[in-house]
Amino acid sequence: MNAQTIIPEGYWENAQGALVPEANVKEIDKLRDQTVRRIWVLAEALHQEMQKFKAQAFTDVAAFVQISADQYGAKIGGTKGNVQLLTFDGRLKIQRNIAERITFDERLQAAKQLIDECLKEWTADGRDEIKAIINSAFNVDKKGEISTTKILGLKRIEINHPKWLEAMQAITDSIGIAGSKSYLRFYKRNDDTGEYQPMSLDLATI
Repeated sequence: MNAQTIIPEGYWENAQGALVPEANVKEIDKLRDQTVRRIWVLAEALHQEMQKFKAQAFTDVAAFVQISADQYGAKIGGTKGNVQLLTFDGRLKIQRNIAERITFDERLQAAKQLIDECLKEWTADGRDEIKAIINSAFNVDKKGEISTTKILGLKRIEINHPKWLEAMQAITDSIGIAGSKSYLRFYKRNDDTGEYQPMSLDLATI
């Protein structure tokens, strides 16, 4: 049965969609159902409030950034870029971070082919550690995706070999931006240690 199904009076719908006479539903099952529904209503209301808060907070930060930019004639977008805002006394801090999602196009395969050729030439050199790093970088995860961090990590390996350098350029050329994700983080300074302690608000998934 779907959400549109009208449950006849005196019956309960179980997890399999079957109708069960109320008399056959145990009291503990009724109490469990009531407990879950009561907490769910509160959680849903809180979720909606957090959605409103997130939208308002991002709007306020973007508006301030634009006002600040206008004061100095700087061409700064109100919604782009990482921003750190502090209260005058420095005790409260808000960070806005924009993380871009990187993807790779077909040129990544060209880079892999060049790297494979390097590996063949290095067989006699015994560079086992580098081989392991390279092979790990091109392995796909459970979602069938390649690790962006590991691929970009190859570019930090300093190898002055023509094919390697060509492969690194192919990786650079294959990079594209598929989108971005915005984050807000909140901190309060501990007056004793001077360190900023984060406030736990998981807004990233809302």
